[in-house]
Amino acid sequence: MDPDSIIVIIGGVLILIGLVGCVIPVLPGPLIAWAALPLLWLTTDGVADYDQTWFIVLTILMVVVTILDLLLPVLGTKLFGGTKSGKIGSLIGVVAGIMLLGPFGLILGPFLGAMFGELSANKDMDFAVKSGIGSVIGFLIGTLSKVVVVAIIAYQYYLWVF
Repeated sequence: MDPDSIIVIIGGVLILIGLVGCVIPVLPGPLIAWAALPLLWLTTDGVADYDQTWFIVLTILMVVVTILDLLLPVLGTKLFGGTKSGKIGSLIGVVAGIMLLGPFGLILGPFLGAMFGELSANKDMDFAVKSGIGSVIGFLIGTLSKVVVVAIIAYQYYLWVF
């Protein structure tokens, strides 16, 4: 197998791992998928039709969605009236949810985390549920945003290679 093919395959694997990383909070999905793009510089001429402008656009998209992903669950909690305790609980819930419940923990974790955070701050159940819903909405918007950006990266990678 020639070196160009190996580079293209490694890039494809990085994009697949990046897609998985969109739903697993520990993996920076968009960054991993984006890492496939500079690999194309290592190919010989003619293998990848590389566009520098698109590379810059995709880099900016990757950075923006990565930053937003960190902020959206907290902003969702805040938008729905959550306190600092709810925000911290949401963050802890994302990590604990994944570790304890696997894929189901992606939604249940931030919700329960924000709820328990609010309840520990002596808020009532209605307030805690509202905060939990905000956290889940923020988390889902962040996840969807990452999937969209990784899909754009994958599509552009495909166009450059094939």
